Amino acid sequence: MHDEGLYAERALRAGARGYIMKEAAADHLVTAVRKILSGGIYLSEIIASKMIEQLSGVRGKTGATGIENLTDRELEVLALIGEGVATKNIADRLSISARTVEAHRAHIKEKLDFSDGAALVKYAVQWVEGKSNSG
Repeated sequence: MHDEGLYAERALRAGARGYIMKEAAADHLVTAVRKILSGGIYLSEIIASKMIEQLSGVRGKTGATGIENLTDRELEVLALIGEGVATKNIADRLSISARTVEAHRAHIKEKLDFSDGAALVKYAVQWVEGKSNSG
C-alpha cells in the first residue's frame, strides 16, 4: 500500500486522471474507467484518504517514511541500487554522469537519514524485494 500511494501521487502529478491499486476488484476498474471517461478523477478510498491526510498535514497510522521526499530520479536511482546495479552502470542506464549518480546517492542518504552507504544499499535491496513480493 505504501508504494501504491507513492506511485499514485506521482502519476497524478504527471497528468494521470486516476489511479487504481493492483489489488482492486474488477468492478472497481469498471467504475474507475467510467468516472475518468466522464471527465472525473478516480482514486481508491484508501489512496484518496492518504492524499487528504498529506494535504491537511495530518498523519495517519503509517506516517511518513521519508521515501515520499525523494524525487522521481532519486527513486529511480534507489531502485537500481536495490537491484545491485553499479554506479557506472546506473549512470549509463540513466544517461547521466557517475558524479550525478553519487550526488543522488548522497541526497537519498540525507533524505532517508542514513549514516553510510551500506545502510542505503540494505534499505534499497529490501525496498526492491518488497516491491517485487507485493505484486
